[in-house]
Amino acid sequence: MEVLIVPDAAAAGARGARIIAALLRDTPAAVLGLATGETQRPLYVELVRRVHAHELRLAAATTFNLDEFVGVAADHPGSFRRAMRQQLFELVDVDPTRVHFPAAASVDEVPEVCARYEAAIEAAGGIDLQLLGIGEDGHIGFNEPTSSLSSRTRLKTLTQRTIDGARAVFSPGEPPRHVVTMGIATILSARRCLLLATGARKARAVAAMVEGPLTAMVPASALQLHARATVIVDEAAAAQLALAAYYRDVERCKPAWQRRADGDDEQAAAVPSALPAPSEP
Repeated sequence: MEVLIVPDAAAAGARGARIIAALLRDTPAAVLGLATGETQRPLYVELVRRVHAHELRLAAATTFNLDEFVGVAADHPGSFRRAMRQQLFELVDVDPTRVHFPAAASVDEVPEVCARYEAAIEAAGGIDLQLLGIGEDGHIGFNEPTSSLSSRTRLKTLTQRTIDGARAVFSPGEPPRHVVTMGIATILSARRCLLLATGARKARAVAAMVEGPLTAMVPASALQLHARATVIVDEAAAAQLALAAYYRDVERCKPAWQRRADGDDEQAAAVPSALPAPSEP
């Protein structure tokens, strides 16, 4: 597992965006697995900036999002489809027919939705890069603690902690208790995994994921099994890493071919503080 330590959340987003941009530079029709959440927002800001600056194109890319709440309309404030439209899809040149979500209107639809989603990923040739965040309890996607490490896309019942965390966007109603999520095995099937974690609240989970034992109690620790997993953390999220000095040494000694593959041969652009307006059609 590669661990990259950067100063802050904006730098984490910029670094992750460089890796994605490098992939699309070499493989314009890449298949991207995407994630929602505040941690990913700076990354999407930078991707949008690059598209508007004509440094990047997403027109030939295909996307599969990690998860979606069951029974939530696409335009609901808590919907991940709405979040992705607002943060990325409506602001760039993505082809809407290449965008995929595991959306189910009811729990009765879930088995069919999951089977179709796995089939669609396979038909697309598999995921080239899967973007991830991590929960404070170590979950990835909505694979809560004790999730099977061999799981595929499926229904999950959320923990009370996760439900409480989603309460603000569903108020005054109750958050859904069920989601459809890519399983851990689905995530590990991606050719590369890229996880971003920022803030002191994630430090314990990051240390358990990277340096703790492989365990279903910390689902993100399954990334230890992946041949090409990159974890980008800011200083606050790296605070409990015992081998932080070693990870910095590894990064400093990277050969040139590795740097080019991750876009590190370019000068990092500044990340704007807000999303720019979409270009005129």
